[in-house]
Amino acid sequence: MAANWRVATAALRRHLLSPPPTIFAAFRESTGALSAANQRRSYTTALADDDDDDPRGKWLTLPPFSPTIDAAAVGKELSFDDGDSVVKGSNDGSTTALRWILRCRPDLPRNLVQKLFRLRQVRRQVVVVPVSCELQRSQLKRVAAKESLNVGDRIYLPLSVGNDAPQPAKKERFLCSEEERKFVCSLVLYKDPAIIVLNKPHGMAVQGGTGVKTSIDELAATCLTFDKSESPRLVHRLDRDCSGLLVLGRTQTAATLLHSIFREKTSGASAYGVKKNIKSLKRKYLALVIGCPRRQRGQISAPLRKVVVDDGKSDRITVNDNGELVSTQHAITEYRVVESSPHGYTWLELRPLTGRKHQLRVHCAEVLGTPILGDYKYGWQAHKTREPFVSPENTRTKTSSPFGLDMEGGDVSSKQPHLHLHSKQIDLPNICQLLEKLEVSSDSDISDLDSLKFDAPLPTHMQLSFNLLKSRVETCDYC
Repeated sequence: MAANWRVATAALRRHLLSPPPTIFAAFRESTGALSAANQRRSYTTALADDDDDDPRGKWLTLPPFSPTIDAAAVGKELSFDDGDSVVKGSNDGSTTALRWILRCRPDLPRNLVQKLFRLRQVRRQVVVVPVSCELQRSQLKRVAAKESLNVGDRIYLPLSVGNDAPQPAKKERFLCSEEERKFVCSLVLYKDPAIIVLNKPHGMAVQGGTGVKTSIDELAATCLTFDKSESPRLVHRLDRDCSGLLVLGRTQTAATLLHSIFREKTSGASAYGVKKNIKSLKRKYLALVIGCPRRQRGQISAPLRKVVVDDGKSDRITVNDNGELVSTQHAITEYRVVESSPHGYTWLELRPLTGRKHQLRVHCAEVLGTPILGDYKYGWQAHKTREPFVSPENTRTKTSSPFGLDMEGGDVSSKQPHLHLHSKQIDLPNICQLLEKLEVSSDSDISDLDSLKFDAPLPTHMQLSFNLLKSRVETCDYC
């Protein structure tokens, strides 16, 4: 009982000695708590506003919009001779925010960019001039996907986009020895800031694929970049066993322009025929065929289609002669007999007006009835009964064979000759000159645009065949 009394007395003494609470202190404590909450809320709002006005920090900045050359449209306009010597090389001076993002960041998936627009996370920098002062002030405003941009506008994306975007796998570069690098560089016939022209050897694939160890596409990225940061790009194709001129674009714009020219060559001939065909591209091939066409010159217009053979294991191209239009491609080839040999072979000049797969090989074998020498896919029957041409003057010199290429033999005297089809000549507009004109003015006069003419020397096996068949070297334009 005495202990409880002492505890109660001590508690009462502490209460009496403590100062009583005042109204001012309670008011100050409550207002202080409210002020802190308001300060935090105000700071958060100000921080968000500052981030919108000052894009440094949480925003990923894209380059300012500027009209660029519409290379595909230029190639289409350049393709047809409509009497107009002016090419409009740029767009209408505007583009949408979505297109500009995809152009600046091709690594971003389209669906990801569209999602950013739906979540209203894309900003556009605009210049604001307050009424009260003359100083300009930039602000970030939300932008819609289809909203047009003006020259100089900048687009801002969330900084997290760079982390969310899938990282492309790094492509391992093809390793070349110094000897192989010199060989690849020796294939270059012409080079300017826009294009590279090669004389592709027989047996080298243009693009990689199943069973392809080495391709021009890989070698160009390793050996033919020269002073450019970009790798040269393919703009057309040649068969693996076909030799001759191959054109590559050194920049994305040049490649798009060249690809458009080659594409319009085919579509123009298919839609309008020869009279309104392309004025900017001319190609000539030289081929040695088995037999001789009935006419010295002519034009082949035969649609092609792909058929599956060997129980679906492979396919081949054939002339569509059953009248069905399903999955057919219009193909036109002009040919001229250059020289006939008494030994049963003929040199043909071939001018493809369209660019279909295996077009020249199929037209020669199935329409003219004269398959190209060395074409075992479309002329295997003629090769079964063919006897190798024998000549006492047949002398071969051994040469090195980089990348496993068969650089020896393969001429008309061989039991298994190489394909005798060579891309000999190409006429192209001067792409470098055209791009320089379009950079100065979007509407450029091309009446004085130069034309580039290329001629590729014959490969060893075709030159040997010329000599063995005793062609008239002094009168033949292709020797």
